[in-house]
Amino acid sequence: MPRFAPPASFAAALVAVAIGFGGTVALVVQSGQTLGATPSQIISMLAALALGIGIPGAVLSWRLKIPVVLAWSTPGAALLAAAQAGYDWPSAIGAFIVAAILMVITGMVPVLGRLAARIPPGIASGMLAGVLLPFCLKLFAAAPTDLPLIGGLVATYFVMRRYAARWALPTVLVLAFSVLIRGQLALPEGGLLFGQLAPVMPVFDMKAVIGLAIPLYLVTLASQNLPGLVVLRAAGYEPPANRLIFWTGAASAMAAPFGSHGINLAAITAAMCTNPEAHPDHSQRWRVGVIYGLLYLLVAVFAAPLAGLFIGMPTHVLAAVTGIALLAPLIGALSSMMDDHSGREAGVLTFCVTASGLALAGIGSAFWGLLAGFAALVILRRT
Repeated sequence: MPRFAPPASFAAALVAVAIGFGGTVALVVQSGQTLGATPSQIISMLAALALGIGIPGAVLSWRLKIPVVLAWSTPGAALLAAAQAGYDWPSAIGAFIVAAILMVITGMVPVLGRLAARIPPGIASGMLAGVLLPFCLKLFAAAPTDLPLIGGLVATYFVMRRYAARWALPTVLVLAFSVLIRGQLALPEGGLLFGQLAPVMPVFDMKAVIGLAIPLYLVTLASQNLPGLVVLRAAGYEPPANRLIFWTGAASAMAAPFGSHGINLAAITAAMCTNPEAHPDHSQRWRVGVIYGLLYLLVAVFAAPLAGLFIGMPTHVLAAVTGIALLAPLIGALSSMMDDHSGREAGVLTFCVTASGLALAGIGSAFWGLLAGFAALVILRRT
């Protein structure tokens, strides 16, 4: 009986899952805590995200015969963790559903997909950079609390970036847990071995729709789905763009009542699964996408202990780990913002307004940053 895939395919999928999950899971947990989710709801959040990544990704890879690698929305999680308008968890669930429906509509109407592709990269990147900056600043604000540990984590990250960049974030997590497990890490009581799904009745609050859903939709589309399509095209595939956007929106909508904030095409981890090292045969590389999806089902099964580790992590260490994980995305967002010469000024304005934490009428700064950026772009182009 022929092998399903060579060992290199399993290794590539395993590394992609380890980096995709371990790199930003602290941020996802922090976003749930910011929005008032209980520990059991955060466990449900991780389980729903893992299921939403694993099942559709494996099925789409098998049906389309291309490696469809999905991920949760990292910029979306950062947006939620930075929310300062006092949203509660049911209102957040309602916002997740609205953002997912907007993504479904984008996939169903081709002209919307083309319009989305024309969102000025300076504005999209400016909003993303403004969302990420406060987390990177908190990394250094937390340093006085435990300077040896946080200094060691930062030094480890940069040493690993020099010699084994892919493993930098997983190594930081291992180091943090190896130190904390000796006494500082307090796991929640009544921990479970397996993940569980806890549905929540959504509340559709207009402030949450404007302040969370619309920015979440835009940042996920512009910073995740569109780059994910570029990665697939660069690997020599012709992905059905609208179909993939539709199904990521549908997966997000089905998982949203259980806490999933957004599922989208991956970019960085997709690059690991679509290169020749993952599978030498271009036409058979879809098998890596299937393996990747099945591994995420294991993550869903053991979501409870995985979430418990981060829920029990001291606040200053969680802030440090999150800040380290977001250094590279911040650099990428700032570079993209400054590279957009035609929209650079509007992008910088978007960045400043978003990073300021401005909240008006109960609506967070991400929305006002977008509004300011688009207004500036209109004025500049008319002038």
